[in-house]
Amino acid sequence: MQSDSALGQDRAHSARMYDYLLGGKSNYMVDREAAETVMRLFPAAETAARANRAFMHRSVRCLARLGVRQYIDIGTGMPMSPNLHEVAQSAAPECRVVYVDNDPIVLVYGDSLLDGTAKGKTCCVQADITDPAALIDTVRSEGILDFEEPVALSLHALLEYVTGDEPYRIVRRLMQAMPSGSHLSLSHVTGDFAPDAMKAVVDVYAQAGTPVQVRTRAEVSRFFHGLDLIDPGLAVAHRWRPEPASGPGLVTDRQVAVYAGVARKSSAL
Repeated sequence: MQSDSALGQDRAHSARMYDYLLGGKSNYMVDREAAETVMRLFPAAETAARANRAFMHRSVRCLARLGVRQYIDIGTGMPMSPNLHEVAQSAAPECRVVYVDNDPIVLVYGDSLLDGTAKGKTCCVQADITDPAALIDTVRSEGILDFEEPVALSLHALLEYVTGDEPYRIVRRLMQAMPSGSHLSLSHVTGDFAPDAMKAVVDVYAQAGTPVQVRTRAEVSRFFHGLDLIDPGLAVAHRWRPEPASGPGLVTDRQVAVYAGVARKSSAL
């Protein structure tokens, strides 16, 4: 059995903090205290987390309607129903989903992700996004996905945790491995609307041992270079194809502070 320190239970963990912001139960006092600090600095943190999660649900439903039946979700986070495979398989039961995370605490909870439909398949693997070639090899080795057919790559609220310019190389390498007709669904926290508050939040994560980099709209747009954004393009998360229950009139751009978009790969990168 792994110790608390081996699983990171003795310090705040970004995935568990996110779980707490979403109202989940897979978190500890240290996570709740760090998340409460974030909320004091940025009171809309819960709103932002929920808007990001709602974008994931809408983007998956959109991709399923477009005929996408294969998904790779990197940076899985703590399971909280409905998870990506539940959304995809409710639209098309034959969907196949591979969850990827590099953190043992996330993988401890990963078994609850494995139940899927009779027609579909779901699995959870350990790999690190900072080594995209090895990550793709790990996903391929599971034999669940057919890389001759389109795949949707899900990178939701993940790339904040990779600083510098490295994330652009990572996304390009991952998308190069995907066949034409594949899609990238991506969301990313920004400091465009509340720069001082976001700087303070970044400091909280850094003090917890997790470097974070928020990015501008132009910087987030770079992730989609060479891909074809589908309507409505890059938007604040709650404005991306809003549904009646989560329409843009209910919250503000400043509260959400997350850019989101979905793009199609139509040719080689």
